[in-house]
Amino acid sequence: MHQITIRHAVEHDCLRMFELIKELADFERAPDAVTVSLDHFRESGFGQNPVWWAFVAEEEGVVVGFALFYIRYSTWKGQRMYLEDILVTEKARGKGIGKLLFDELLVEGRRRNLNGITWQVLDWNEGAIRFYKKYHAKIESEWLNGSLDFD
Repeated sequence: MHQITIRHAVEHDCLRMFELIKELADFERAPDAVTVSLDHFRESGFGQNPVWWAFVAEEEGVVVGFALFYIRYSTWKGQRMYLEDILVTEKARGKGIGKLLFDELLVEGRRRNLNGITWQVLDWNEGAIRFYKKYHAKIESEWLNGSLDFD
């Protein structure tokens, strides 16, 4: 097995991360749902006012996974990490890379003095649900997602 390196994402990683985002959209049965541009993605993470941060997983110098997060505020809980996406490319699954990325998120959340981590998981993604339950995560069913796109 090759050595896996987990590190903070840098601007140069954006193209590869963007490719993986499209892979995730295909996996989640929404290939046309990615409408953000690469330039906007890059600027949002590495411009003057970044709104997201990420860790990447490298194997032999190739990014094979990432975990992208931002800080959200809960009026009930305070500052929390929001895990937007965690993805390991299909060819690299089964090597413990997801665990390495998630563990790094937990370390980062504690380092930032956040009080927890929140995320969404599709109800049909049984592999992801099993993964999160290994951490004794609560998977809630009573909250429904809402969204509104601006024209």
